Amino acid sequence: MQNTKKFLILATLMLAACTSDPFQESPDAVDQAATIAEAKICNSSENAFKGKLIAKFNDEAIPALEQAASRYAATRSAMTRSGIESLDEILAAIHVTSIERVFPVGKKEARTREAGLHKWYILEFDKEQDLDEAARMLAGVAEISKIQFSLERKKTYDGKVYPFQDAPHGQTRGMVTSDFNDPNLFWQWHYINNADQAIATEAVAGADINVADAWKLTGGNNQVIVAIVDEGVKYTHPDLAANMWTNPEPSEEYGYQDIHGYNFADDGPITWDKLEKLPNGQIDGDSSHGTHVAGTVAAVNNNGIGVAGVAGGTGVGDGVRLMSCQVFSGVSNPSDEIISRAIKYAADHGASILQCSYGTSANFTSDRQYEENSPLEIEALRYFMAQNNCAAMDGGLAIYSAGNESKNISNFPGGYSKCISVTSIGPDCLPAYYTCYGQGCNIAAPGGEIVGFSGGERAGVLSTTCSELTGSDYGYMQGTSMACPHVSGVVALGLSYAAQQRRHFTADEFKKLLYETATPIDEYIQGTKFYYRYAYDLGYTNPTQMMLSNYTGQMGVGQVNAKRLLDAIAQNGTPMRFPNLYIPLDGEVTTLPATFFLNGESLTYTVTIENQAVATSRTEGAKIIFSGLKEGSTKASIAASDGTTHNFNITVRKSASGSGWL
Repeated sequence: MQNTKKFLILATLMLAACTSDPFQESPDAVDQAATIAEAKICNSSENAFKGKLIAKFNDEAIPALEQAASRYAATRSAMTRSGIESLDEILAAIHVTSIERVFPVGKKEARTREAGLHKWYILEFDKEQDLDEAARMLAGVAEISKIQFSLERKKTYDGKVYPFQDAPHGQTRGMVTSDFNDPNLFWQWHYINNADQAIATEAVAGADINVADAWKLTGGNNQVIVAIVDEGVKYTHPDLAANMWTNPEPSEEYGYQDIHGYNFADDGPITWDKLEKLPNGQIDGDSSHGTHVAGTVAAVNNNGIGVAGVAGGTGVGDGVRLMSCQVFSGVSNPSDEIISRAIKYAADHGASILQCSYGTSANFTSDRQYEENSPLEIEALRYFMAQNNCAAMDGGLAIYSAGNESKNISNFPGGYSKCISVTSIGPDCLPAYYTCYGQGCNIAAPGGEIVGFSGGERAGVLSTTCSELTGSDYGYMQGTSMACPHVSGVVALGLSYAAQQRRHFTADEFKKLLYETATPIDEYIQGTKFYYRYAYDLGYTNPTQMMLSNYTGQMGVGQVNAKRLLDAIAQNGTPMRFPNLYIPLDGEVTTLPATFFLNGESLTYTVTIENQAVATSRTEGAKIIFSGLKEGSTKASIAASDGTTHNFNITVRKSASGSGWL
């Protein structure tokens, strides 16, 4: 203890010193230096992981750190010293066992550095070391600009699953009707609600996302990628496999194991069925949550099995793609750096939508508080929101569940003004008993309510689950976590349709349309409602009265509406100009409908490619087949028989991230 205090005094004095002898400084100078050091500490150590701190270094420190990293890499040993004398003395005092960058070096290193994300490092040390003391010591180093405790993140769901069972003989099936042949779409009232008595006697027609007519316009576009930041997604699931994103170039920094995403929780391949025995003898762990959420976004549609997904396509390989960014595994909860790595991975690998069902353990009440306390995650989110991974939109959208604590404020990060926070309603078009509401909440969607309705679990949300955990590939869950993927799916459907219509938006413009096209629900939120609250130790409790007046005007702008959003997209935005078409080298593998370039049916088209040594094309009716001949880029144009033209760029590389627009 005496040694660490000595280093703290030395460090703070070094900041203020102007002479060769720091001990000649006045008490005021020492106090000022200590104040400066304390100001670098961003958050509290409450709910923080032991033996770990996150540090952001200034520009002057980076060359020394990177040189040290190269030396340690050459010997294949963990980096424990920085090459910065004042810092290394403290690293020795707290027994640091490793120093590594939060975001590993990869293919997107140039833009990583441009965003300043290369300056963040994880320092791991003796878990017996007092965290607050270690933070104060490190904050006294001039080369460190921020110190952040690594806080534990939490699931915003209880993980309870009700395996799917079809209706007992003689009971009315759900009244859902659609052109799709997915047999259990009958029970997905959250897509199409016709006041089904089999779901709830209180069911309200229209308490759904209005997606049936939207599906007549588009089922999805496989160039739109949704990152599921959650438990691992079961990528072998028969109703998900065809819509899983596949990495065309697995990454060296992830051991070439990031095929459908990556398990950031365990630093390895994606898992979805990890169970552990707790000290009390109970079994706990994965719950199918990530797989359930993924199914709502994009279970494969019109494939004759299981359920439908909001943006799961029409059965011809056109559903949006699901990227599994796993941050929960078994009973473990993620830390700030795990979450931030997952967000950046999604940005670097083509996702334009983050689907998130996690929250912080801190009770933030404002943007400023969140920004000051969570600078690493904020920088990762801003990085994601700055990437243009979809031709139809500049930037990315981060969509979060509002939380299930019945608080009159959204959980963060969802409550952050740049994110979308989703509240939950039941089949009665009323707020679910558990939903957060009020400040920071943006829009509502069906999240289900398992107990209290005549249909029992059928009043929950039906989606894909993991048979290894539940004995069934399908099941019901409830929560704002179930509401959230409805919005993610509708946004993905909207971006798919915008690409089809060649409409382009900024992220803010798209959010504005999403909110403006929501269905008002305040007219239903009147009087009182009885509900059954779930408690872990008691199960479902006796009914309690819920004062609905508390929720009027507090559930966001209304309920998300897929068809209204698509109609608005067709009338808004700007025509897409000069997008890039990425195609792989060798082989006629990139086939696109001409309507991707120009609107109009029953026309003939002519494609002109400036450098035909790079790529060539041929037309077959209303389809265009591109061939990549050598790596490089070239300008191209397409002209239709009605006189309209469109210019674009073609880039050929060894492996393209699918075909089409990026």
